[in-house]
Amino acid sequence: MNFTLSNRARSITFGLMILGAVATVVGILGDHTDHHQRTWASLLVTGLFFFGISLGALFFYALQNATETGWTVLLKRVFEGIYSYLPIGAISLVIVLAAGSMHWHHIYHWMDHTLYHEYMIGEGHDAQYVDEAVQGAVANPNYDVLIANKKAFLNQPFFWIRTLMYLGVFIFFARWFRNQSLQLDKETGESLVKRMLMNYRRSALFLVFFAVFSTTLAWDWIMSIDTHWFSTLFGWYVFAGMFCSAMITAVILVLYLKRKGYLPQVNNSHIHDLGKWVFATSFLWTYLYFSQFMLIWYSNIPEEVTYFQERINNHPWMMWGTFFINFLVPMVLLMSRDAKRNPRFLVFVGSIIFIGHWMDVNMMIMPGSLGHDFHGVGLLEIGMFMMFLGIFMYAVLNTLTKAPLTVVNHPYLDESIHHQI
Repeated sequence: MNFTLSNRARSITFGLMILGAVATVVGILGDHTDHHQRTWASLLVTGLFFFGISLGALFFYALQNATETGWTVLLKRVFEGIYSYLPIGAISLVIVLAAGSMHWHHIYHWMDHTLYHEYMIGEGHDAQYVDEAVQGAVANPNYDVLIANKKAFLNQPFFWIRTLMYLGVFIFFARWFRNQSLQLDKETGESLVKRMLMNYRRSALFLVFFAVFSTTLAWDWIMSIDTHWFSTLFGWYVFAGMFCSAMITAVILVLYLKRKGYLPQVNNSHIHDLGKWVFATSFLWTYLYFSQFMLIWYSNIPEEVTYFQERINNHPWMMWGTFFINFLVPMVLLMSRDAKRNPRFLVFVGSIIFIGHWMDVNMMIMPGSLGHDFHGVGLLEIGMFMMFLGIFMYAVLNTLTKAPLTVVNHPYLDESIHHQI
């Protein structure tokens, strides 16, 4: 059965885009930060949040292929729809990162080349920066020894090589998996077996790339905003947020399709398992959040505690509110079996956690980008969120219209149809 994008759904998605765009413009007009830093930071937050959802869906899709899992076969096209947003998300990220490279904003403080040289000759725009005390050189007031020591990794050529590698690999595998999935519908017999084996191998290969890139992109795109700070758990922590957001999106999308009369073979057991993934990834995120905070708090090393000092002292409601929403809500409300099988309840709880993880991305990016100029989420951030939500919804739903919602010849299809727990 092919999905049809209804006029009502189309109106809602475009309505979100238009309303969000209007709110964003109003927010931009009220942005008086240097170089419109708040606008760029908001774009980074929301662009990265929705990109992360698609990337989390791609990870889960490849994981199911590599482990030859049967129960998710009926849901393959749903995850293909979610990760189809990756190229759009990549564009938004490239815009923000490129603007930083051209010094249109200063979210990434380390991109200022004057930080890396101990001495300078002359003043102003004509100043020359050198590393030795040559004749005429004076101490460079902008020199930052900690950032200078990270130059081997935090330099723009290497940064862009890594960024383009991340995006290129993710988009390549996303397109390859989608094409293979559509091709599987046309094949039987030995050719089907060969294609399944190829899917298995490519999925395992992708997971190797993902294991490295999901960590290093967190260092590059988020942790380097607070350049003096570092955490060995940060990559896992960011991954857990992406993964949880992707599973919430998947369960809400499946329930929406079920309510519209699609996916008739998806039963309560499938919904229950998706609910368990939301519950499990919420606890994974909580474990990593607490582990990162507890270890840094206990050791109390000055260069480590700066990250949490900024957030606890100036934004405690966001710091602790994010933690308790993303921990207590799933723990209290999704613990029981019945809760994971109640569609209305799942959508309600999932929506709260979804917003909670968007707030988590705000907490990671905004304080480091704006410092004392950040006074909380306002019209600009909400408008940007609504606009991107509309774009994301339209991209996902439009992809679902392009192929049957249920795969045809997959060897585990019967197992998925009769899935019971």
